[in-house]
Amino acid sequence: MDLTERLAGRPMTNPRADRVKDVAGLAGRSARSRRGLFLAEGPQNAREALARHLEAPCVDAVYVTAEALARHPDVAVLLEQVLADRSVFVRLVSREVLAAMSDAVTPQGVVVVCRVLDVPAEQVLATRPRLLAVLVRVQDPGNAGTVLRAADAAGADAVVLTAGSVDVYNPKAVRSTAGSLFHLPVVQGADLPGLIDGARAAGCGVLAADGRGDADLDRLQDASAARAAGLPAAGYDLARPTVWLFGNEAQGLSAPEKALADHRVAVPVHGRAESLNVGTAATVCLYASARAQRRAPASGAGR
Repeated sequence: MDLTERLAGRPMTNPRADRVKDVAGLAGRSARSRRGLFLAEGPQNAREALARHLEAPCVDAVYVTAEALARHPDVAVLLEQVLADRSVFVRLVSREVLAAMSDAVTPQGVVVVCRVLDVPAEQVLATRPRLLAVLVRVQDPGNAGTVLRAADAAGADAVVLTAGSVDVYNPKAVRSTAGSLFHLPVVQGADLPGLIDGARAAGCGVLAADGRGDADLDRLQDASAARAAGLPAAGYDLARPTVWLFGNEAQGLSAPEKALADHRVAVPVHGRAESLNVGTAATVCLYASARAQRRAPASGAGR
């Protein structure tokens, strides 16, 4: 008997049922905060949530359509393993029920209810991280998700969101991470000055992404390559453990926030674009550090 047949005995077909309303309510921040749960929608997020659950339990419930199970056999395989954990509620649902639960315009057949994954800043800093991405009052959930995904791809140790930033468990933010939310630690509501003090105590330098910054990212990368080749080079060493600060979409970083950094770094714009959005700028900056660190992993702490 395949998984669809095993689940078919108790399908959910009423989109107005209380359980459906409870799940849909997690699209709101107050419900997420009160219940400590959030939604991971779509097959990619479902894969990563279920895979993480098998290593460290984080899934509360899974709702999936028969069509999605047939279309995504890898999700079905993970669900088979998760079904052995009787603490996870798994139900086959109709497309109407799934649509009522989902925040997405076009639901993709599976919704996973997960427990929040936040960790304290102190826990991250205790690992002596080499690369951290800090979102400072970033408001757009799509931008937050994009930066988290870029940080994951660049091999960052964690992503930190300061007080006043968007909730990373906003459904749009979760979708934008494409599963990366389940790959690396996330800190929310951090106090920026305290975080910076802790990061410096852990041996990190601090860079602020700023379009009018005093340092040029291209030149920092050139200097990093020179150091790796054994040549003398001046300026901040991108190969050292680094915290990157990325500011609010409309206002950027404030003067006091920039003052917390060792350097303000501009991503050079070689074409006619006025500027880069925070997601693109963060990707470029994080990869610059990641490349330098992998080129010279034992680099010193040049400033």
